[in-house]
Amino acid sequence: MEATKVVTVKAMEATPLTFKDYGQVVEASPDGDEFGPHDAQLDLTHGTPRFYIMHLENRPLKFSSITHHASVTQCLGSVGGHAWYLGVAKSSIVDSNETKDDTGKKIVQSRCGHSYVPPDIDGVQVFKVSGSKFLKLNRGTWHAGPLFKADAMDFYNLELSNTNWMLLWLTWPFILRTGD
Repeated sequence: MEATKVVTVKAMEATPLTFKDYGQVVEASPDGDEFGPHDAQLDLTHGTPRFYIMHLENRPLKFSSITHHASVTQCLGSVGGHAWYLGVAKSSIVDSNETKDDTGKKIVQSRCGHSYVPPDIDGVQVFKVSGSKFLKLNRGTWHAGPLFKADAMDFYNLELSNTNWMLLWLTWPFILRTGD
């Protein structure tokens, strides 16, 4: 029997620059500012928006599955600005009837009806989110978490009431090194 490989990764602080390939980091702005690129650029056109406080318990700093939402951007932020972590990989949704992408990777048809290429293990990055900011995930961004050190945390969550998500089990579990 083959031994399980564990991938240990160091979390990177989520900033507008470090997180740009996966979505946006949205921070506080003065009341009265005009709408602009610093605001969450949302796509909620495929259903009824759902904004709620999500209570999570026992989400240690490790994961072995990853998911994405193919029809919506998603926003996540901790209530109270407590530190938390999110594993991400770039969106890999494809509009194709082919069986392989242009690099030869297999295209998979999801149970929700869209097609995607599974993310590479090497393409998974982990971010630490601290303070009063939230993450807006691009449509289709793969994500694992929120993960955190506390026993329980509450999160603001904006998605669709009928969010279609795709769960994928990874080849190897990830364990986070936080450096805190």
